[in-house]
Amino acid sequence: MPIRIDDALPAKQNLEMENIFVMSNKRADMQDIRPLKIVILNLMPTKLETETQLLRLLSNSPLQIDIDFLQVVSHEAKNVSKSHMDKFYKVFDEIKNNRYDGMIITGAPVEHLEFEEVDYWQELCKIMEWSKKNVYSTFHICWGAQAGLYYHYGIKKHKLDKKMFGVFPHYSLDITHPLMRGFDDEYYVPHSRHTEINRHDIALVKQLQIISYSDIAGVHIISDMDARQFFVTGHSEYDRDTLAKEYFRDKDKGLVIEKPYNYFPDDDEKLVPVMNWKSSASLLFSNWLNYFVYQKTPYDLSTL
Repeated sequence: MPIRIDDALPAKQNLEMENIFVMSNKRADMQDIRPLKIVILNLMPTKLETETQLLRLLSNSPLQIDIDFLQVVSHEAKNVSKSHMDKFYKVFDEIKNNRYDGMIITGAPVEHLEFEEVDYWQELCKIMEWSKKNVYSTFHICWGAQAGLYYHYGIKKHKLDKKMFGVFPHYSLDITHPLMRGFDDEYYVPHSRHTEINRHDIALVKQLQIISYSDIAGVHIISDMDARQFFVTGHSEYDRDTLAKEYFRDKDKGLVIEKPYNYFPDDDEKLVPVMNWKSSASLLFSNWLNYFVYQKTPYDLSTL
């Protein structure tokens, strides 16, 4: 899929090296089609890496996509330059009158805080409320999924005894669901979190359905019954070395951290991790774009 992004975005060069079709704004303007409009609220501290990871996965389709990156103004990004944020990211006031086919809300390293203690919680609530009328389908990731379930349905997160950290086997609970089309009976997803959503809490909400599950990592994908809100507790977008970077970062800080589960070959941290979630990650995002964004959203977004 041609992804339409700013020519100067650092992710563009990385994606082109991977032979991913990234289209310039000039070339895209020459095509007489309506592209899908996707807004990404990037709450991750590793902004540049997350940009590349998500854009890579959004490229698996013949559709043209316009991407807007969104930031919160009530929190200052510390691991990326202000010039990068000012140039490539919009704030809510700049997009509040826009309509989008889809939205992605990423995770964030704030699990140790109650939702109301997060400095940008009120701003995030405003954005999530806005998304109900201005976005056709929203895809929440990790803490973003927990935040969305809490805001929309009052479902609380629960602290784990130890970090859910590694690459875990999963299976579909609804093999007929279009989001799970093409998945193997067992597929793998990275997780990196200190909290979880309990299965029985979701079962009490009639508007929600659990689509996939892991006997080790627990609930993975939750959907509302209209299939316009998806809540995904794992990180299918992660690169091969993302968990390794987290592991060695904490280890170098002297923090108590176990090796990621099912990640290093023979559990040897000196070996290169095997990436066994790449194909399922591509399926997850392409299925979302195809079945729940492209085929469902109205051609005229003003009628959303």
